[in-house]
Amino acid sequence: MGFFSKKEEGGFLDVIRCDEQEYLVTKWRPSGDPNSTKKENAIRYGSSLRVKDGEVAIFVYKQKDGTLQDFIEGAYDQTIKTANFPILSSIVGLAFGGASPFQAEIYFINLSGNIQVKFGIPYFDVFDPRFLDFAVPMAARGTITFNITDYRGFIKLNRLINFELDDFKKQIKDAVTKYVKGVITNIPAENGIPVLQIERKILDINDLIAARLKARLESDFGVNMKGFDLAAIEVDKESLGYAELRKITSEQATKTTVAQTDINIKNLKDMQGINATNMDETLRIQREEAKRAQKLQTETNFIGAHGLNQQTDVLKTAAASLGKMGTIDTGGGGGGMNPAGMMTGMMMGGAMGSQMAGMMNQMGQNMNQQQNTPPPPPNVQYSISVNGQTTGPFNMQQLQQMVHSGHLQKNTHVWKQGMASWDLAGNVQELLPLFGAVPPPPPPPPPPQP
Repeated sequence: MGFFSKKEEGGFLDVIRCDEQEYLVTKWRPSGDPNSTKKENAIRYGSSLRVKDGEVAIFVYKQKDGTLQDFIEGAYDQTIKTANFPILSSIVGLAFGGASPFQAEIYFINLSGNIQVKFGIPYFDVFDPRFLDFAVPMAARGTITFNITDYRGFIKLNRLINFELDDFKKQIKDAVTKYVKGVITNIPAENGIPVLQIERKILDINDLIAARLKARLESDFGVNMKGFDLAAIEVDKESLGYAELRKITSEQATKTTVAQTDINIKNLKDMQGINATNMDETLRIQREEAKRAQKLQTETNFIGAHGLNQQTDVLKTAAASLGKMGTIDTGGGGGGMNPAGMMTGMMMGGAMGSQMAGMMNQMGQNMNQQQNTPPPPPNVQYSISVNGQTTGPFNMQQLQQMVHSGHLQKNTHVWKQGMASWDLAGNVQELLPLFGAVPPPPPPPPPPQP
């Protein structure tokens, strides 16, 4: 005869299963006597166990050395056999030798169902850390969804005997209320979110609460939080604290705006002063450069004449010496004409005359060349203004490049030293050649040949 065979006295067999539609944890009781603790703990021979997919059946055996458990996960539909119940096999084999029914409590845990708990938290005070004198009342509401994934951990944290889902939901709701109030109350100081902007930050606050609450539910209740939805944060905008906080923050924002405007104006004036100083310094440097260039040109023009005067003085001194060579004493004593000295003076005078003529001719040519060479064009430089920003000055070559690149156009404001005020580049006669003429359009294509 099998270990759980049919009773010979003709009694009926139990089918152990859960027929609840919506549940988290439920206890099995035999049909016909749902309140009998004695009968529900005595499992009859030959009973069959049916566990649906997404369920787990837990057999709880109370022994002197503690509570022991067998876990049967669905889907399962078989007659109870000791081979599938390791704990039951050892208990029955030792205590009853396989000849008596065993005592156990059987619970079913729903692993596939989701439990939703709606929560609503009445008004509580929230303070802005900058203005702690003004309390703003706020309320919150939403929904939390959880299920059981680790049933062994769930059993360690919760009593299966007399388990009531409503009581369990209340415990979850209390935990949710505490964390929602705690996060919203501290979020202005910890996360820098102003009290008046909390409604706009509901998604960020939702994520902060969910992260903290998920770990709490797993560690304290053994359930898995599948979702947390903070539906609304309601601010009591009729409260005195809200009105006072809104007023003082508005005044502070106005002061900040005025102060920032003053700073911007001061920065603008400082920048204009710096630009004016830079412009004066640039013009000063240009004037000094122009003076140096003019001085250098003048020195170049007159350096030839200066050199000629110096060489002429040398030649005059040489000529005077030659005049005396005719009276050179050759050692015969006495004065008078010296023919040898005269001949020598005549030869040297001819050579010096020829040298002087060549030098004069060369100097004349250099001076003519310098006089015929036109002076260099003046270094004209313009400053330009685009969108209120002044840049430059730039010479004509640089301006030509800026025209080609599109940075200088006829409607660009320009100025140079000597102009009374800024003017459009297209109105300055000196700059018109930079823009050139618009090339004529290409001719149309020739007509097709007949």
